[in-house]
Order: sequence, then C-alpha cells, then structure tokens
Amino acid sequence: MSTIFERRSTQAGLVLAVLLLPLVLQPFGHHWVRVADVSLLYVMLALGLNVVVGYAGLLDLGYVAFYALGAYLFALLTSPHLTDHFAWIAALFPEGLHAPWWVTIPLGAASAALLGMLLGAPTLKLRGDYLAVVTLGFGEIVRLLVINMSHPVNITQGAQGLGLIDPVHILGVDLGRPLVVAGHEVASVTLYYYLFLALVTLTIVVCQRLQHSRIGRAWMAIRDDETAARSMGINTRNLKLLAFGVGASFGGVTGAMFAAFQGFVSPEAFSLQESVLIVAMVVFGGMGHIPGVVLGAVLLAALPELLRYVVGPLQTATHGLLDAGVMRPLLIALAMIITMLWRSSGLWPAPDAAQAQGKNQRPRKGRSRSDSPL
Repeated sequence: MSTIFERRSTQAGLVLAVLLLPLVLQPFGHHWVRVADVSLLYVMLALGLNVVVGYAGLLDLGYVAFYALGAYLFALLTSPHLTDHFAWIAALFPEGLHAPWWVTIPLGAASAALLGMLLGAPTLKLRGDYLAVVTLGFGEIVRLLVINMSHPVNITQGAQGLGLIDPVHILGVDLGRPLVVAGHEVASVTLYYYLFLALVTLTIVVCQRLQHSRIGRAWMAIRDDETAARSMGINTRNLKLLAFGVGASFGGVTGAMFAAFQGFVSPEAFSLQESVLIVAMVVFGGMGHIPGVVLGAVLLAALPELLRYVVGPLQTATHGLLDAGVMRPLLIALAMIITMLWRSSGLWPAPDAAQAQGKNQRPRKGRSRSDSPL
C-alpha cells in the first residue's frame, strides 16, 4: 500500500511541477519558457518517430519531411501568401484565408499521414541501412522542393520563407498575445506551453493505447523478426504502411504548431540535421519506451541552451581560444557517446531491454553444471 501511495505521490508531484514550470520560468525571461515550448515540440516529434523506429523497427531518416509538410500547410492556410499571389484565391476569400486551427491541424495530420504511406509503399521490401538511405533521400527531396517551388509559380516563397502566419485562437483567446488573468499577465509563450503540453499528453495516451493494442504487438513482432511475423499470418505490408502513416501524422501536427508558434517558416528549419537529431532523441532515451523517448527529447532539446552558461565563461576565461559554437556540439556529442557506452539501450529503456542488457553485462564467475558438455 505504501508503495502505491508513494508512486501516486510522485506522479502527482511530477504533474504539478510540469504545470507550474512556465510560471516559475517566466520571471527569469521568456527565453526559458520558449526553450520549454521547443522541448515539448521535440517530444511530439520523437514520440511520432518512435512509432516508426521504436515499435515497427523501420529506420526513418526523412521524418523531417512530414514536419515540414505540416508547417508549410499551416502557413499557407493562415498567412496572406496565397491571396497575394493568386487572384482567384483572393476573389474567393477577399478577407484572406485565415483558416481556424480545427481545420488546419487535422488537415496537416491527414496530409502528413498520406505522404508517409506514399513513402512507405515503395520501400516495403527494404530494411536497415537501405531503408535509411531511401528515407534520407526523401527528406532531402522534400526540402529541395520547398526551396525551388517559388518558380515559375510562387507557392512556398523559396528560401525566403513564409511569414505573417496567424497564431492559434482557442475559445476566443489569441495565443499570440499576452492574456491578463486576475491582474496577472500570462505571456504568449506560456499560453503556447499549455497548448503544447495538452497535445503531448494526447500523443502519449495515443502511443500507449497503440503499444498495448493488437496493432502495437504486431509492429513489435515485425521489429523483432519480420519473417517469423509473416509466417504467423501478420500482414506486414499493411502494418508497415500504417506505422509510416501514424508516425507521420504526429509530425504533421507538430509542424503546424511550430508554424503557429514561430510565425515564420523557412527551409533551414527542416534540414537533415533535424532528422538526425530526432532519431538521436529516440535512441538516446530508449527506443520503444515512451518515458525514455520523452526524457531523451527533453534532454537533447534543452541541453544546448543550458550549455550556453557553461561554454560562455570558458570562452571568456580563455580569451576566445575556445569557440562556443564548436564547444557546445562537442560537449553534447561527448555526453551522448559516454551515455551510450554506459547504457547501450538508452537512458531509460523498456523493461525487457533493460533486463536483457543486465543479463548480457553480468559477469560469469565460472562454469556452472548446466554449461558442462557432459
């Protein structure tokens, strides 16, 4: 009974800390609240990729393409770009598109899911490194399309990006403006924090339900041994496509939220480095384990900002001999290497992976009777 009570108390304390975090950070400046907002966005991206990589075992290095699709779709539907460059759209919507969030977010999820299944269809027979190379190329193709879709018809504004994106409005509350509650001003970044927190909670619930469903168990069977799963009657083709579609839908929603939060999108935000970072979050935290993926995403998203206060004094003390732009990535990479050598299954792996790792690392003091050839 005491163990259950302690567990419930820990969970309640964690929930309270997460809810009060932006209110605690806000007096220190909006920067730290923005770091928390970006961390939540990365949590959603990592959870979406975990469906593909952690559950189904499909190494996807082009996940940022779905992120970009959701962001640009939201930007096109809520910014004046289309009405300024297409007369027939301006005639249909003389006051501008300004699509509401309850239209843009589901549309972004559905479009990203469709794109994910289109990506998965020709790659069903590929595994491992070959699948990684194909998905990597797909992500780069999408980024180059975004850059070059400004001529001859200007759809994406090319490398200049799209601006003047409408913020999210929920129940008459404009999340792009501060909100005064009982004489206290709640900043826009704090309002977005609670929106992102609600979406992260919903994503976690969906991922948990998927993990313990028949579909989730089939995905894990494909991940462990696709040939054995096929021989047991599992339709690996359809389930792979479903994994690509479900994971991509989370990326589309996150991209839409990123566009609303930033108010501006450009191709530089969807580079190959972003895809590698999201994969690193999943692997670093623990593939297939939701708490581990959340932990990995938060650490790798917030660690660069925390290291500013470590590298800055070092650069000053060495009179500029240590470049902060080089030291921060170096320290992050060094921390990841040490952690993966120490815990090869991730910081917080799934219980079965942790047990397997413990058995593999357990030293054998001598030959037991069962090991005897006699």
